[in-house]
Amino acid sequence: MNPIGFGSITFACLFGGALLGMRLRNALPEHHMNDDSRHLLQTGLGIIGTMAGLVLGLLVASATSSYNAQRNEVDDVSSKVVLLDRVLAHYGPETSAPRRVLRGTVQRALDTIWPEERSSGPGVRPSAGAEVLLDEIAGLSPKTDIQNALKPQAMGLLMNLAETRWLMYEQADTSVSVPLLVLLVFWFAITFVGFGLFAPWNATTVVALALCAMAVSGAVIVMLEMYTPFQGFMQISSAPLREALAHLDH
Repeated sequence: MNPIGFGSITFACLFGGALLGMRLRNALPEHHMNDDSRHLLQTGLGIIGTMAGLVLGLLVASATSSYNAQRNEVDDVSSKVVLLDRVLAHYGPETSAPRRVLRGTVQRALDTIWPEERSSGPGVRPSAGAEVLLDEIAGLSPKTDIQNALKPQAMGLLMNLAETRWLMYEQADTSVSVPLLVLLVFWFAITFVGFGLFAPWNATTVVALALCAMAVSGAVIVMLEMYTPFQGFMQISSAPLREALAHLDH
């Protein structure tokens, strides 16, 4: 789902609903807008607006939680990559091949998750490099007590890295429920129609309603952007992993 496109549709529905309400205000018979009718409409709009606001808040909170989880996983992977490289370095010169595989795997991850130009979007699926690295480390033959202690540490770090990478891949498919999002926009559209019914036709109210519609649609855009953390204008930075890559082989 394109966040900007859906946000534009949301703005059109909300602001269009407000303008429709303004037109209905002049078309409705006078007794339809008496005090009793106004009181009932305002109560109903308050209920709908409260429900819509609560649902939007929950959706934004869920999207923020998902976004922060992915960002923390990038930091976790970056730190463990450096630690794994240092463990292999202290193991001895026998790990030169696994360290080269590790560096190549990190470089490929950077190229696929944060591509400079990639029409199909970022590729979060883990590559086969981790399995090659697993075979390389498993094939080491410890000869000293230090090597006997470091090999299990390296294997444990590698397994944790693989687990986190697959977790990132599985979380990449997390998205908001489309029917719930459509229902949310419908609720807000009803609310804005009600706003238009009680708003006088002048430039101030039109601009105010447009800004309100823009605020709601902006929240929808930000929420959808946070569900795609490796693309868009809220893209998670690749700086931690690039910094880790710079420390490898040092």
